[in-house]
Amino acid sequence: MGGHIRQSTGTPMAKSDAIAMLSFLESVTDEVDGAYDLLAPNPHLRMMIHLMEGHFEGKTVTASSLISASRVPYATANRRLREMIDEGLIEQRPRTTTGKSFSLHPSETMLEGWMQLSGRLRRVGEGAFGGLARGQDTKDYYYGGSYIAAQSIPPLRVLPEPLKVSGGIRALVHGDPTFMVMDALKRQFEQVIGTDISQRAFSIDRLREEALRNAKRENSRYDIIAVDLPWIGEFASKNVLMPLDQVMDLASLDTADFHTAGWHGAHWDGRAYGVPAQTTPELLFYRHDLFAKAGLEPPTSTEALLEAARTLHDPKRGRYGIAWNAARGTALGHTVLMTFADFDQPILDLPKMAGGYDTDKLAMGDYRATIDTENGLKAAEFLLQLLRYSPPDILSMSWYERVRPYAAGTVAMAYGYTLLAPYFELDQTSPACGQTSYLPHPPAPGKRPVAPVGGYVMGIPANLAPERIPAAIQALRVFTSPEAQKLYVQNGSRTNPRYSVGSDPEVRRSSTIFEAVDGMSWRDELQFWPRPPVPEIGQIIQICGEEFHDMLRGIVSPKEALRRAQIRADAVITPNGKL
Repeated sequence: MGGHIRQSTGTPMAKSDAIAMLSFLESVTDEVDGAYDLLAPNPHLRMMIHLMEGHFEGKTVTASSLISASRVPYATANRRLREMIDEGLIEQRPRTTTGKSFSLHPSETMLEGWMQLSGRLRRVGEGAFGGLARGQDTKDYYYGGSYIAAQSIPPLRVLPEPLKVSGGIRALVHGDPTFMVMDALKRQFEQVIGTDISQRAFSIDRLREEALRNAKRENSRYDIIAVDLPWIGEFASKNVLMPLDQVMDLASLDTADFHTAGWHGAHWDGRAYGVPAQTTPELLFYRHDLFAKAGLEPPTSTEALLEAARTLHDPKRGRYGIAWNAARGTALGHTVLMTFADFDQPILDLPKMAGGYDTDKLAMGDYRATIDTENGLKAAEFLLQLLRYSPPDILSMSWYERVRPYAAGTVAMAYGYTLLAPYFELDQTSPACGQTSYLPHPPAPGKRPVAPVGGYVMGIPANLAPERIPAAIQALRVFTSPEAQKLYVQNGSRTNPRYSVGSDPEVRRSSTIFEAVDGMSWRDELQFWPRPPVPEIGQIIQICGEEFHDMLRGIVSPKEALRRAQIRADAVITPNGKL
């Protein structure tokens, strides 16, 4: 897929509150200055507005353009500009190697001050013109709103020095909504890092193939590559990625800010091979309006899920109970592993630990596939039951196909990654818009709920030319920073790897999905053990996606599908001496 998500009106995503307030303040300033001849323009304010607008829109701002925006004589504007630089509100970045030409950027002091000011202006406006008077946001305002607003993540600031790297930063990514948002914001990120960005986006299978092909080249064609979490073990073992601790100080990333499962999933043999760029658990999306109308409670078990699907399944009226990944191969293979997790059955013989299963020692190689088991049989039989209440084309549905009918209103529930939520959250014509709630996978009776973690980390290719590594690390820090993650959300992303971003008030207002995921994380429901990142996991997923597809088509029984998948998985692991 390509392009960025748009609302039903066809207009780009709404700007953040702070940016909207900037436009409002500029309009008010224009009105006040034009009301009376005696009123003189405020050059400090006008230059600040122009500088902030340029920063948000990725436009280069020079001293000449800033002086022009001041609307006062040149000499006066030049003095006011110097005052702002001396006060630490404006930073200068060299545009040329001679250092005689500069671009101007808001400093961290200006950005933080603007965030605080915009929050105060918003509350003043609501109080004076009806927001608070009409009872809107009163709880937020009186019970901690002003405190929370102070914790808002400020906008991205430019690097003090532009990155010096031939040809700019080159990235290989997945063609999903979050990475497409990054592409849509390319100009702004180029302004921040001071160099060009080129981005190639592929489907999941083609992305893996290209990353492996790139590793065989003498020098990497990419500075940064996006890596699906289950590939970490394979890519580390095959020297596709370099361990990050050999080229950067990991503590500087504020690693405690990442969702535990997402950060843990970026490791192999105790070393980090990537920085979480998007943490996107697979959840159950369900239409709470349809549930309420049918008198149903949110499903908290596989049995309740099947009952809800049966109740809401009405093919004669064009509505089906549930959609999920059931297309042959990679898509269904992921569903199998996640359904096994619902029945507390890891796909490998992982040791039990508090809250789930331990994956820390996988690099030692002492593991085997655990498919043909009692719980595996229960999971297979559950999928067959789920098939009864699914759309007629379910066996060809994969990543996006399962969410599109949900967004169209023809499906009452769907398993889906959070990154797919924009398909209905941002489309006001969708029957699911504003009517969707989110749950972790309902587990088998007596088992713990699990929200299997998916998503991507960004890593540095092991064969990247040494002279490019410092710039790649700098760009990696920018792309995965809290400020960047908030920007992705403001422009339509529904993934987030950081606690700080999930608690940001603007982010919280954009979707209920962030509060739901944060709650799952704190309850230790976000888990990545359902897809353990061993080198053979891609083949195991493919095997499950083929054998279980035959089962769903009625070609083989559940027991036979389990037996065949076990034999094939054992054969995949055995050559490495791990059986």
